[in-house]
Amino acid sequence: MVSTSRSGSGRVAQRGGGGGTLPGSPRVSAAAAQRRWWAASATNPSLQRVARAFCLASAALALSCALYLYAFRHNPARGQAVTAFTATDNAHHPETCDVFDGHWVPDASYPLYNSSECAFAERGFDCLANGRPDTGYLRWRWRPRRCDVPKFTARAALERLRGRRVVFVGDSMSRTQWESFICMLMPGVDDPTTVYEVNGNEISKVIRFLGVRFATFDLTVDFFRSVFLVQQSPAPKHSPKRVKSTLRLDKMDNISRKWANADVLIFNTGHWWTPTKLFNTGCYFQAGRALKLGTTIDVAFRMALQTWASWVEKRVDLNRTHVFFRTYEPSHWSDLNQTICEVTEKPSPEAKGNDKSELGDILADVVASMNVPVNVLNVTLMGAFRTDAHVGAWSYPPTILDCSHWCLPGVPDAWNELVFAYLFTNGWRNMAG
Repeated sequence: MVSTSRSGSGRVAQRGGGGGTLPGSPRVSAAAAQRRWWAASATNPSLQRVARAFCLASAALALSCALYLYAFRHNPARGQAVTAFTATDNAHHPETCDVFDGHWVPDASYPLYNSSECAFAERGFDCLANGRPDTGYLRWRWRPRRCDVPKFTARAALERLRGRRVVFVGDSMSRTQWESFICMLMPGVDDPTTVYEVNGNEISKVIRFLGVRFATFDLTVDFFRSVFLVQQSPAPKHSPKRVKSTLRLDKMDNISRKWANADVLIFNTGHWWTPTKLFNTGCYFQAGRALKLGTTIDVAFRMALQTWASWVEKRVDLNRTHVFFRTYEPSHWSDLNQTICEVTEKPSPEAKGNDKSELGDILADVVASMNVPVNVLNVTLMGAFRTDAHVGAWSYPPTILDCSHWCLPGVPDAWNELVFAYLFTNGWRNMAG
């Protein structure tokens, strides 16, 4: 779970939808540099030969990359980098559509539910109930560029999910998506008392397992809190004093045995893979019996995902289970210390925020190397526009600022709409009904 505790000196502002771009490298005048380089080479034959060799090498590299991407996209035995579904607007010429390439459009028919009427939505994510004065942030729909997402209907979704088990595994962002999933289904239930948490628990960020049962539909929607996916253990004997605990990069979380028996598995991790959450708390990496004190977070993240991938390949029945992995969701803090949270009234016209793209690149590499189908929910860009949709100052208790988590209803609903669209359009292999 990502901590939302902030310094009391933090500042929050609500502004109109502003611009800004995703942070990146400074622009360089490539044309000017190229002109200078070629001017020098024109008077030097040896430089001309070098230039020709360089051009040939670049062309070969580009061709190699193109062939690799073609093989990656068209090899059905490998993981799917982008979840897609078949557009239904033309039955005679169906096309596969990248549902993550799109934009947000206003839609007066949204939101899909009222958080205050959903017993499974945390008060901390119900921004409207916590005093947010505007409602425009609730009325946006994600629209892919090349197709339309099928309209979500709660009752129809419940019928299609009858007899299934859906499992979410991850951090607090996963819990938010889990809550959204349940609240989206609740309007289709005739008797709300037939929906309950299986252990009678209140929805809480500290409980490792929460399960909601839709009794009439024989449907269970579970959440398992596993912020790293791999096992966190006490420090080995004779460790340096700074080591208080370790992440066992070669071992899955010890509750993973409870995940596999599902019809849908949706994973995420990433927000806890930071120096603050790891090294500053004395948590370092371990593989086998060996401490990996010099291992970087990126390398450790890759090792952990490789362990997860191996677990999926060995423990999950892919004839039954659809596996999804959701990418990192951008945050929109206005300062590095996460004390200033500026929430806008409308989505940003440009993608912005901290997207931790290196984690997405690692995930894509790992999934590409898998020999079983895994669908990556590539939601990073979707969230990058939604500077208006964070909890901000409308959390519970209200002293906490939060430019990481999302209000409910909100952005997580769009993620779930895409999951439903995939399952009901070209999913359910042996589960269609």
